[in-house]
Amino acid sequence: MSQVESVTVSPRASSHVRWFLIFWLFVLSAVAYLDRVNISIAGGLIAEEFHITNVQLGLVFSSFLLGYALFQTPAGWLADRFGARRMLFVGVLWWGLFSALTAGISTRMGSALALLIVIRFLLGAGEAVIYPTSNQFVSRWIPSNERGIANGIIFAGVGIGAGVTPPLISFLMSHYGWRSSFVLCAFIGLAAGVVWYVTSRDTPQSHHWVSPSELESIKRGLPEHQREGNSAASLLSWVAILSSRTIWTITLAYFCFGYVAWVFFSWFYLYLAKVRGLNLKSSALYATLPFLAMAVCSPLGGAIGDWITKRTNSRLGRCGISVLGFLLTAVFITAGSAAEDARLASVVLAGGAGSLYLTQSSFWAVSADLGGKSSGSVSGLMNMGNQFGGMLTVSLTPWLADKFGWNASFHAAAAVSVLGAIFWLGVDPRTSLQIRPAVQMFPQRMSK
Repeated sequence: MSQVESVTVSPRASSHVRWFLIFWLFVLSAVAYLDRVNISIAGGLIAEEFHITNVQLGLVFSSFLLGYALFQTPAGWLADRFGARRMLFVGVLWWGLFSALTAGISTRMGSALALLIVIRFLLGAGEAVIYPTSNQFVSRWIPSNERGIANGIIFAGVGIGAGVTPPLISFLMSHYGWRSSFVLCAFIGLAAGVVWYVTSRDTPQSHHWVSPSELESIKRGLPEHQREGNSAASLLSWVAILSSRTIWTITLAYFCFGYVAWVFFSWFYLYLAKVRGLNLKSSALYATLPFLAMAVCSPLGGAIGDWITKRTNSRLGRCGISVLGFLLTAVFITAGSAAEDARLASVVLAGGAGSLYLTQSSFWAVSADLGGKSSGSVSGLMNMGNQFGGMLTVSLTPWLADKFGWNASFHAAAAVSVLGAIFWLGVDPRTSLQIRPAVQMFPQRMSK
């Protein structure tokens, strides 16, 4: 016991609070995807109960993404001004509420389709806070040369959350009905949100668990303009953000990312069950493979990007891994859709999902570096492009499949992957955005 106490009080002991909080953002990320992907697993039963077609179910999926996309930039702006601690806690409470409301929809209510669309839209609006707010946290807590692996860990939660969803929701559906899964997701989110609020702070300076050595390490690794306290003078104006060619280019690249990713999030399970002919148990098992690949490749891509950036430059470290990831995605998706064996196709297509997530941390590391203390606003704008890509694919994918077959849907995703690689060639992470007081739109807040 004395040895433990001596380590605790030693002035040389260094804390690792930033990595605990990054881990908890990973947990919240997993919960967020549990909440949003559960409906794609329960979609078949929901469609049967409420007599909804696949195209109408696509509208339900799209309504979530519309709310999610439209509120990305406002959520990022709010995170810049009110901090990650409060914004994420409020967000978790919000999306837990609307997950629970989904379970309350009854066939006796009349227009179940309209209710599903409205509730999913509002759920999407609440979930919009998760990643712009997380990136705002990263910009304040994580040194630049650690942002790849930090974002990789956060987005590994996407793979874990989406990967756990098929077997968990399938089990609950078969034993307790599809509504039970939405109620459980709400309770899990609430518990995770409470832990976040109790343990987190908006800045390392305000967290009493952070040791002097960790605080010094964080400050030393931040860009010069981020080392002082938050102020109006350190926030980017919307003119500077919206006039940046680099920000618009990375937003277009993220549109491509969202288009491909949501093929897996929305339709992969139903594709395996209804097109490839796998039973419920096998579909749930093989549907987890893309998300496990995402969970592995997200931190892997971040670590590789950090390693290359430290030894060369951020252009090669962030852009190089992203171009490679998008091109590999196109190859795997094309090959997987052509495979005749359903199980082999599942494995190869999972390789495409993993390759796509090699690029994930680069998007967020670059937007954090570009945005600085306005990283919530910058990454919110970028992530809005991602969600519009997803919104397009959840409706276009079944339409292409009905008209031209499922191979055409996957070939379209492969073509969009190539386009994403081309956009990354036009991104320069070393771009310096002009910093001006952000008073044009919100003078009353900035006058403080």
